[in-house]
Amino acid sequence: MIRSVAGVGSVVSMIALVWGGLQAAAGEHQSATAPPTFTPSDTCLACHNGLKTASGVDISIGSDWRGSMMANSARDPYWQASVRRETLDHPRAAEDIEDECATCHMPMARTDARASGRKGQVFAHLSQRSGNARRDLLAHDGVSCTMCHQISAQNLGSPESFTGGFVIDRAPSDGARPIFGPFQIDKGRTHIMRSSSGFRPAEGRHIQQSEICASCHTLYTEALGPDGEVVGRLPEQMPYLEWRASAYAREQASCQSCHMPVVGEHAPIASVLGEPREGVSRHGFRGGNFFMLKMLNRYRSELGVTALASELDAAAASTAEQLQSATASLRIERAVRDSGRLAIDLVVQNRAGHKLPTGYPARRVWIDLAVRDRNGRAIFESGAVSPNGAIAGNDNDSDPLRYEAHYTEIRRPDEVQIYESVMADQAGGVTTGLLKGVRYLKDNRLLPRGLDKTSAAADIAVIGLAANDPDFTDGGDRIRYAIDAAGDAGPFTVDVALRFQPIGYRWAQNLKPYDAVETRRFVSFYDSMSAASTEVLARASAKIPN
Repeated sequence: MIRSVAGVGSVVSMIALVWGGLQAAAGEHQSATAPPTFTPSDTCLACHNGLKTASGVDISIGSDWRGSMMANSARDPYWQASVRRETLDHPRAAEDIEDECATCHMPMARTDARASGRKGQVFAHLSQRSGNARRDLLAHDGVSCTMCHQISAQNLGSPESFTGGFVIDRAPSDGARPIFGPFQIDKGRTHIMRSSSGFRPAEGRHIQQSEICASCHTLYTEALGPDGEVVGRLPEQMPYLEWRASAYAREQASCQSCHMPVVGEHAPIASVLGEPREGVSRHGFRGGNFFMLKMLNRYRSELGVTALASELDAAAASTAEQLQSATASLRIERAVRDSGRLAIDLVVQNRAGHKLPTGYPARRVWIDLAVRDRNGRAIFESGAVSPNGAIAGNDNDSDPLRYEAHYTEIRRPDEVQIYESVMADQAGGVTTGLLKGVRYLKDNRLLPRGLDKTSAAADIAVIGLAANDPDFTDGGDRIRYAIDAAGDAGPFTVDVALRFQPIGYRWAQNLKPYDAVETRRFVSFYDSMSAASTEVLARASAKIPN
């Protein structure tokens, strides 16, 4: 397990400072011996933690990162269970599956293994019995400092960079591995960092560009047949391409502008000789997976979590705050009683720079609309969520072989507007097996502003009934509810919530048949926490006179 060395860090830093000063005074030439390709995060946190702005705001890079999904990418029990499922579904390709899945969840260990002519592993590192303690440590460190900050600008944004195709310089000309950041670093500070860590800071503006995120957040998967043969190629996760086709890219609002927001005042990036700088980015990597952050915290002992409980609490709270304040809006445009029916027109707007939801296809957003009469009695609800995480009336939650349609008008409680992607296997059936998915049967996830569905590339296209819905456009959707209220007495109260789940009920339940440590563990975690699997993104309400 990785130890926190916040206290030791200042001592290490001061030793480096004194040693660097002695070398400079003596005119000594620094050793050109190249350090290892990667080091655990402790090396960096020694100097890049304990940071505050002039107004006293804690912006510690280490604390923010440690509570993030990036730091815990290898500990994610849902990822572990999903990888295990794929290896059980496709045993002949098990080694290649682990190698592929380690590319972005255990990138340092996998890159290190590849450099020695081996494939990346997943489960050997989880049990800490791989025979390579250093590589185990790198694996557990997830997506760490010396991973992202060593990615070069080479090929970024090109198809070659996608699906973990980032490039790291393996043979630095001066013997010191460069660590890229957005700032120029003077010779003195460069000397100190090289002395204390073995890495040389280098200015690289690409570190703040969307293209660096795209290398792991543009992901294609190859579907496999019964003998391990490739039978299809699925655009599994496309947030970068969705963003690139949106107005946000044209307005130069990068991934980092939302997920690594800039500190609103001058701030240091190091605790030793850290001068205040403008444009310092937070390293909390705010995304949408509040549920997993809570799960990691609750089951921290079982999962080997090293982040402090307070750091994971802060990350979950920050994630929820962003989901509630900057992700979507909901408006009741019209609500009237007309000939014994209630007519309610809703407008849902996507405020994110990519589809909503985006990323892993287990995610879903849906409308929960409830109507009550003058006595507060519920006369209608579409989209109610059960304590076990299932959506009432959703075809897929009740039957794994079916899925819910996209609607332009909803009349019954068992009709639910769910914004999601639904995969099909080679035979055309619904599947949650990533390496069985060859195409999408449905993709009505809300489009970002500026993404024109009529000209969208195939990999980010709208699929299914939403493609022909004139009210499903860039930036959102308009939908009508026509509810039978004959015999019911008003005035009526309409309450609407736009709900989000990072892991849909069906995706968790489909792991139950797999008899493995990882699948059993995750399902037990999910079942114990399913009531907390949902977050409300937006709300609206209205009154309808009798």
